[in-house]
Amino acid sequence: MLKHDLVYLTEDATHDAVIELINDEAFGPGRFTKSSARIREQGPHDRALSYVCCDDGETIASVRMTPVLAGSVKGHLLGPLAVRPSHKNRGIGRELVRIAVDAARRKGSEAVILVGDAPYYMPLGFEKVAYNALTFPAPTDPARILVAPFAPDTHSRLKGVIAWRDKAVEAEAVERLLKSA
Repeated sequence: MLKHDLVYLTEDATHDAVIELINDEAFGPGRFTKSSARIREQGPHDRALSYVCCDDGETIASVRMTPVLAGSVKGHLLGPLAVRPSHKNRGIGRELVRIAVDAARRKGSEAVILVGDAPYYMPLGFEKVAYNALTFPAPTDPARILVAPFAPDTHSRLKGVIAWRDKAVEAEAVERLLKSA
């Protein structure tokens, strides 16, 4: 029997190359065309809320969190979440999600949003977002948009565009300036 020594760590720059390999292995080159990737291209993810799992020193899984403004909710976009094939179906992905969501909540995030499979994520505290409530930068199946809300009014405020938070805040400021001119 193989003994696994799993350790969960906050991501740092030394993990970048292996995370790219793991994501390529899990999703292939088509991952860059997805709507979530369009948001992640707008600005950097939050390394303080992004995690890896290592087995005996080898990085075998990761999850990233990107700051977003979703309607009026200041939250985080979870993903990509990927686990090497050799370590799938052992609860590693679920543990990474749990760690990342808890960290986002502690940091003051209002919600964690993702595009994913409801049967996998709903037992982890995610709920479906109202159909067509959020507009992504590329076509997205509205039935796959999920949220882990941290406030009672989160769902009512998830209406409008979702974008990388700093870019969204800058766009709002420009819009206010133009309206006041």
